[in-house]
Amino acid sequence: MLSILFAIGLVITYSNHFHNGFHFDDVHTIENNPYITSLDNIPLFYKDIKTFSSLQSHWGYRPVVTTTLAIDYWMGGGLNPFYFHLSTFIWYMVLCVLLYFVYNKIAGKAVTHRWTGYIALLATALYAYHTANAETINYIISRSDVLSALCIVASLALFMLYPKIRKWGIYILPAIICIGLKEIVLVLPVILFFYIIFFEKNLSIQDLFKGKNFKTFYKTVAVILPILIILGLLQVYALSKMPPQVAQNISNPLVPYWLTQAFVWVHYFYTFFLPVNLSADTDLTVLPNVFDDRIITGLIFIALLIFAIFKTSKKLEYRPISFGLIWFAVALIPTSAIPLTEVMNDHRIFFPFIGLAFSVVYALGLLVIKYEKIILKGKKFQLLIWVISFLILSGYAYGAYQRNKVWKDEEALWLDVTKKSPQNGRGLMNYGLSQMAKGNYEKASEYFEKALIYTPYYSRLHINLGVLKSAMGKPVEAEEYFRKALQYDPNYNEGYYYYAKFLIQYNRLSEARAMAEKGLQINPYYMQGLYQMMNIYQILEQWDKLDSVSQHTLTIVPNDSVVLQYLNASKTRISDIDKTVTYARQHPTPENFLELSLQFYNRGEYQQCIDACNEAIKLKPDYAEAYNNICSAYNALKMWDKGAEACKKALKIRPDYELAKNNLKWAETAKSSEKLKVNN
Repeated sequence: MLSILFAIGLVITYSNHFHNGFHFDDVHTIENNPYITSLDNIPLFYKDIKTFSSLQSHWGYRPVVTTTLAIDYWMGGGLNPFYFHLSTFIWYMVLCVLLYFVYNKIAGKAVTHRWTGYIALLATALYAYHTANAETINYIISRSDVLSALCIVASLALFMLYPKIRKWGIYILPAIICIGLKEIVLVLPVILFFYIIFFEKNLSIQDLFKGKNFKTFYKTVAVILPILIILGLLQVYALSKMPPQVAQNISNPLVPYWLTQAFVWVHYFYTFFLPVNLSADTDLTVLPNVFDDRIITGLIFIALLIFAIFKTSKKLEYRPISFGLIWFAVALIPTSAIPLTEVMNDHRIFFPFIGLAFSVVYALGLLVIKYEKIILKGKKFQLLIWVISFLILSGYAYGAYQRNKVWKDEEALWLDVTKKSPQNGRGLMNYGLSQMAKGNYEKASEYFEKALIYTPYYSRLHINLGVLKSAMGKPVEAEEYFRKALQYDPNYNEGYYYYAKFLIQYNRLSEARAMAEKGLQINPYYMQGLYQMMNIYQILEQWDKLDSVSQHTLTIVPNDSVVLQYLNASKTRISDIDKTVTYARQHPTPENFLELSLQFYNRGEYQQCIDACNEAIKLKPDYAEAYNNICSAYNALKMWDKGAEACKKALKIRPDYELAKNNLKWAETAKSSEKLKVNN
């Protein structure tokens, strides 16, 4: 009955997260990843690392993750976040079920008592409801943490619960699946080693150093060695498929990073008990001073942790505590040993907390068992234990429910980051992006400028500043930022894509083509870049090149309707503008003439753009968008008075029209600048 209540409570806890959006790395691994759009690509996931992400710097061998994403995409009929979140949540619940059996087995090995089942159930509930886990459950691509933890726990469960089938090696199979999920599978042999030593050989850590136990030690190693070799070789194979660009994510100095991790461990341990400052993107950086109080605190903590592990391993009844602490420490080692760019991430504690949750609850369970007689005599003590347990679980569940709200959309998430991690340039930039998407350009500019203080050489920040300045009608400043973005990271293909997009906007098509081609040289599988390249070739009527790019793109997204249209255009050699002119004449609607005006504008045929807009206005006199396009065309012709006049008409119809406001500002500023030059 309790199990059912806990399951219902878990569903309620996460009931408000199923429609949360895509965030952060979800963009390039899910939203912009063309390979997940077809189940036919599944075999390719296991052969080609570029199928994991649209960004070359994030290519990696995680085919199982990508397979689950493709299935979610198919189930939802597209990018429906509900199905992605539902999938992750189901795997999470399966993990929690397996954890109960693992916890119960370990507790039963150490203590024979009727309450061990309750201890295991409460430990499972504590882990399941823990607020920090919301960081992983809400972050869709971080399902790699959920699935890898599930595979490792499944292997452990098979090993523990079915000792008779160990000789067949079946318990290794879930761990092998983990190779295609995340690079943490080698912690399994370590966990298995201590399980055997503690609970099957009945030895403490101190006993391992006694000569009489060397034989037992070697026999245990012999049991673990096959799985270690198999998983080790498979992990080496997976890592060998990683491209050199992935090394960009390993950029911190080794020793300072290690020392900083000592403090990070303290933060994680503290977070287990008080998860009140969770951040989707922390601002902690490497601590360069060896004598920093935080490093010293961290080193003392690790020393105390090791002491606690040794101390609690002495007696069988305390060994589950030691085992859980070992799990916590060993699970943290992979991200602590490799000097990653991000020093700390709150979603990294998902797997380590499996061990810590068990240690804490089991220790409290021993305390309850110790005073069993007193507790059984008084109902008030029994009630108190259940009330305290309920309040703790409810507190964690409430925290998770609130974190779900934070992960609702980009604005909510990154606003929270700016509060929790105020020195995080990326967080400030992303909140600025959420404001730019809403048309709050001034606020976006404010946060971008703040971000520059902390990340002055961040290429993506300069790209976004370029996009913002262009939207604000400041092309000179915009181009300067685009150039800086390419200077700071010449191997980032999106820098060329956005610069080309800017150049197209100002009808500098030859330069746009050069930028787009450079971007595709870096990453020839970037879909936005390929669509852009096909568009440019069609506008320039370079039919042979359009045919070549279209054919290449179809190898990535077969039967894509947009690509097929471009391919057809390369065969018929009828330009897009000709089609639009014919269509607008045959179907004379305001919208069709507006679309025609945009195409004329992009080709630099500004008078034709104005003429098309006037045709639209004849049909719809209050068409603010048409007046705005007239303004843009006159501005491009440097006829500032006429441009300003058209924008004022647009704003009279739609006073909140942000784009018209920016174009009007462009016209008035440019006119003032010209007058100033004349006067000088």
